[in-house]
Amino acid sequence: MKVYMNFEELAVSVVEWAKVKGILDCGTRLGQARKTLEEAAELLNAVEDDDRAEIIDAIGDVVVTVIIQAEMNGMNVVDCLQSAYDVISKRSGTMLDGVFVKDGA
Repeated sequence: MKVYMNFEELAVSVVEWAKVKGILDCGTRLGQARKTLEEAAELLNAVEDDDRAEIIDAIGDVVVTVIIQAEMNGMNVVDCLQSAYDVISKRSGTMLDGVFVKDGA
């Protein structure tokens, strides 16, 4: 039986991995942001191809890059997520062509 870590445990493990790989010592915030865009483009391609395995991989890779970006900026990704949720939970808007568009945008 596979034992799953919770999100916070996984985030800590990702940060440790990034330390071991030298990403935190030698990488840059701008380079990491570019890596996030690269992984997001892979997600877009996977969605266009309706490739479930690649979608799973790409979502995971995007999350990994964002966790590392938060760490590079001295932030905790869970705090960043909470901050975003606090804003979006109060947001109103409408669906337009399959995308939620916030009011006032």
